Amino acid sequence: MGGYVKTAVLLAALTALFGGIGFAIAGQQGMILALLFAGGMNLFAWWNSDRMVLRMQNAQPIGPHDAPRLYEITAQLAQRAGLPMPALYVIHEDQPNAFATGRSPSSAAVAVNTGLLNLMSEEEVAGVIAHELAHIRNRDTLIMTVTATVAGAISMLANFGFIFGGQRDRNQSPFGPIAMILMLILAPLAAAVVQMAISRSREYEADRVGAEITGNPLGLASALQRLDGYAHQIQNYGAEANPAAAHMFIINPLSGARMDNLFSTHPSTANRVAALHDLAGRMGQGGGGWSAPAPASGGPWSQGRRNPWG
Repeated sequence: MGGYVKTAVLLAALTALFGGIGFAIAGQQGMILALLFAGGMNLFAWWNSDRMVLRMQNAQPIGPHDAPRLYEITAQLAQRAGLPMPALYVIHEDQPNAFATGRSPSSAAVAVNTGLLNLMSEEEVAGVIAHELAHIRNRDTLIMTVTATVAGAISMLANFGFIFGGQRDRNQSPFGPIAMILMLILAPLAAAVVQMAISRSREYEADRVGAEITGNPLGLASALQRLDGYAHQIQNYGAEANPAAAHMFIINPLSGARMDNLFSTHPSTANRVAALHDLAGRMGQGGGGWSAPAPASGGPWSQGRRNPWG
């Protein structure tokens, strides 16, 4: 099943969920209004969800003059992956992390936290970038981005119904105030389940393809281990404010401050690292075939400590 078909199935399921919430709020009339709202939301998400997610995370666009080293490495990795050069964004967060977004490879973007560039080695950053390029090549980014937008809208609709539903005639709701309380509790859980609908196997596949792009599975394995450790130490304030987009990051950005393991959209980091070590063994301890391009200006990151964007 292709990425666009999966997206259509997901949007249909979310539309049904919107209708169910509307029915709980105000019966048949509420269901019709909710379905109309869902239709508009789905159309908006299809065309604008990538920009919405970047805005939610306060991502700032950067060019080759802002981050020459990052741009050089991303360009070479994109060429090796057979992809157009994605737009690059930076998020001013101390927690190292990254994600990709966009409806298609021609409109894709990769966003990296400043913590990734400040705390990780060049080899590890290359592994992370390659992982995100793998998501783009596998066309995971559309469904991941749309899900981030509509999952947040589910909780918003539930809260709206809880706040304003009590002001309506109780006869309009077939379940009464009990439904409002249950909806307030269950709707965010339903949104989390929707995010889990994005198979965890997508992360394993992106790890594998990313490792093949760099030819260095151990670089990505090292990055995942360090990213996971930092996620438990450093809070990602942008992700905490907009948790609906958490599944898009390479490592769960909420694991440092929230109890999200029950609804985690990411597989175990230890399992991902083990799979990469197994791949490295089959490829001959890293596989070779890729090395960072010589810096056009400014020199290398010096073990990730140099600020590469200015």
